[in-house]
Amino acid sequence: MSQLKAFPKEFLWGSATAANQCEGGWDLDGKSPSIADCITMGSLGEARKITLELDEEKYRYPSHRAVDFYHRYKEDIALMAEMGLKVFRMSINCTRIFPTGEETEPNEAGLAFYEDVFRELKKHGIEPLVTLCHNDMPLAFTKECNGWKDRKLIDYFLKYCKAVFTRYRGLVRYWLMFNEINIMTKPTGNWHHAGICHEGTTDFGNQVDVPQDRYQALHHLFVASARAVKLGKSIDPSYQFGTMVTSFLYYPYTCSPDDIFYAYEQTQIQGYFCTDVQIKGEYPYYMQRYFERNGIRLAMEPDDLKEIKEGTVDFLSFSYYGSNCLTVQETKEELLGNMSKGVRNPYLEITQWNWGIDAKGLRYSLNCFYDRYHVPLMVVENGLGAEDHPVRTADGGLTVEDDYRIEYLKRHIQEMRLAIDDGVELLGYTTWSAMDIVSLGTGEFKKRYGFVYVDCDDKGEGTLDRYRKKSFYWYKKVIETNGECLEG
Repeated sequence: MSQLKAFPKEFLWGSATAANQCEGGWDLDGKSPSIADCITMGSLGEARKITLELDEEKYRYPSHRAVDFYHRYKEDIALMAEMGLKVFRMSINCTRIFPTGEETEPNEAGLAFYEDVFRELKKHGIEPLVTLCHNDMPLAFTKECNGWKDRKLIDYFLKYCKAVFTRYRGLVRYWLMFNEINIMTKPTGNWHHAGICHEGTTDFGNQVDVPQDRYQALHHLFVASARAVKLGKSIDPSYQFGTMVTSFLYYPYTCSPDDIFYAYEQTQIQGYFCTDVQIKGEYPYYMQRYFERNGIRLAMEPDDLKEIKEGTVDFLSFSYYGSNCLTVQETKEELLGNMSKGVRNPYLEITQWNWGIDAKGLRYSLNCFYDRYHVPLMVVENGLGAEDHPVRTADGGLTVEDDYRIEYLKRHIQEMRLAIDDGVELLGYTTWSAMDIVSLGTGEFKKRYGFVYVDCDDKGEGTLDRYRKKSFYWYKKVIETNGECLEG
């Protein structure tokens, strides 16, 4: 690859986590339950149950302990610094700041915790990339008003934003409002992304869906995001704000015109609708058509569209794990993905959790996004979930010979460099995840993504001690050479 353009000198090599998947300390220092705290353990074959009333005798809630970043953040950040990370994508659990959402003043213990984390990162020369709402919000809002279906959450979100934008001025530059906001175009978006739980919903895989309510909630998210951008810029003009979506990369399963148009239509709605609104600042024509055909009528206040137009974001960030094929046929083998389903692509390998591995699709996604929007891009989630098997080292510690993870990441980094050579403006890359954490989709610990092995099993048992995997040293070399050396 020596003839290709190099990664930019200031390229932000990093890794990522989410508060509800790593922190633990779910009820400490004034924090109240979030929607993530009432989701039970699950597996590939068993969906995570949603229990609005906690029952710790009957169920296990993985987020309650997670991997205890809340108490071990200095140790974890030291490991990130040893790897050479330039950026760490993390999230603030808003229930540490405004525990129920009804408070008039923020919780000082929560504000102080994240300030300590940011200062520790800065001490090691690591830039924080902060997600304001990453699949958590006060559980109280679900119980009282069914989450983001209620417009009053816009004011709550702005109160929260004002507190953190003011407190962390000079410590944080890059902000993401909502994690994978475009999952709200699918029924799975109800719970994790909006705190909506209609009567009859029992688990994450079987949610009662009311499209009118879901798209109304998404509109409220758009308005809240736009207002947050404007508020943040007024507090610190140097703040940079991004949208964050998951890459719904869909290929037509066949060259049948029916399959081609179906894949195109789903890509519009799931893949581009949210970024069209948050970057272009307006609802696209195809969603007007979709709303009319599906009887959806959004309630808007007079200035909503004006605010959306004025509060566009500075950059586009996205998660990328693989692609899916779509067809109008009904008899093909199903393949999973990151909150998506499709049919098996015969040209792709699949992971242990039945996700298609498509490194070239990352280059394709980068080109598609850049061609459509001409704004800087970041890949903020990319990684391989696998069941790692630790082995003893000569000094009695543990490691994981995770060559499969190295190969996955290597292939995706190669495709990112090709995209840069294509002319794409790519700011950074944060793998999923820095250390092993709780799986969002299944609640498992055995589905591991990290460079650091955490001693914890699916029963939540283990020392939580940290051990460097082989991929830890490999990624350190990648960063040291700015992407030039990718060999394991």
